[in-house]
Amino acid sequence: MKRIVSKPTLIAGWREWAQLPELGIDRIKVKIDTGAKTSSLHAFDLSTTTYEKKECVRFDVHPLQDNDLITYTCICPIVDYRWITSSTGHKQRRFIICTTLKIEEFSSTIEISLANRDEMGFRMLIGRTALKEGILVNPKHSFLMSHKTILTKK
Repeated sequence: MKRIVSKPTLIAGWREWAQLPELGIDRIKVKIDTGAKTSSLHAFDLSTTTYEKKECVRFDVHPLQDNDLITYTCICPIVDYRWITSSTGHKQRRFIICTTLKIEEFSSTIEISLANRDEMGFRMLIGRTALKEGILVNPKHSFLMSHKTILTKK
């Protein structure tokens, strides 16, 4: 009989603290939403530019909800444009970027759509395609993977 060995599965809560190190964002509270296919990041003042001969999007991010004092300005190559349907049924053409998502020991390069999430409860939503690398979600709990981050950073 052939034995299948897989890496351990991580268990996340329905919300976690994450990092986007390539964007310089060291702390952002995310909602994990297995009903969404694509991850989404709160972004505003979007504009296209050319950087190192690549078509890029320049945008600003307020990573903490209800805190407009902290702003990150980011420039990323555009990997795609996609029509995304929001939870309210509204379709919007969005920029898609790729960047690294980190939640404690978990790290993966994921696709993210950029949208103004100012009125949403979370600045970032993690969709199911970002979780395919072995994360299960326990919707009963919060901060199962990132509890150390909460205790050490205020």
